[in-house]
Amino acid sequence: MTSNLMTIKEKINQAAKACGREVSSVTLVAVSKVHVAETIIPVLEAGQRAFGENRVQEAAGKWPAMKESFPGVELHLIGPLQTNKVRQAIHLFDVIETVDRPKLARALARIFDEENKSCDIYVQVNTGHESQKAGIAPEDADDFIALCRDELGLPVKGVMCIPPFDEDGVPHFKMLKEIADRNNIKTISMGMSGDYEHAIENGATHVRVGTALFGKRPGY
Repeated sequence: MTSNLMTIKEKINQAAKACGREVSSVTLVAVSKVHVAETIIPVLEAGQRAFGENRVQEAAGKWPAMKESFPGVELHLIGPLQTNKVRQAIHLFDVIETVDRPKLARALARIFDEENKSCDIYVQVNTGHESQKAGIAPEDADDFIALCRDELGLPVKGVMCIPPFDEDGVPHFKMLKEIADRNNIKTISMGMSGDYEHAIENGATHVRVGTALFGKRPGY
């Protein structure tokens, strides 16, 4: 795992330098979903601190103890969030990357207020208009971001996308970058194991890498 981590970080650094960016402008989010603590701990020991999980319940079962043992962990929710899990999610995650509909945004605003607690949120954009995939439609993104920020007062710090699996990701990366720029959003989460270098070339500030780091997920 640690050799994979070093390889990925070196590729990230090279990709950033190749397009004239500071190495520090790109954060690796290690996608640890479905991997057990024993697999994750060596990566933590090697200094990695940003991690992504898909499910609230799974993360709740393994991350509280690791966060206590390894200060500075930043945990990202990168899977869909149901409104009935919002309260639990905001106490566990530092970033919710998958805010994609008004009902969820309103639930977050209400529970942030009730709990006197918040976390950073990213708006997920469904750049490929895929019916089976979460995310706000690109043409609705500006209005949705305005709703989250202006009406609900949510801390919208970023945007996120997952391009269609069978398409070139670059047009989707460019689209998300344009949405971010229009809305003065500095954090752009895009790019995974197979295309994170291209994502960096097109403005990614956060890349979500799982398979290249941890290997194939158990059962896949």
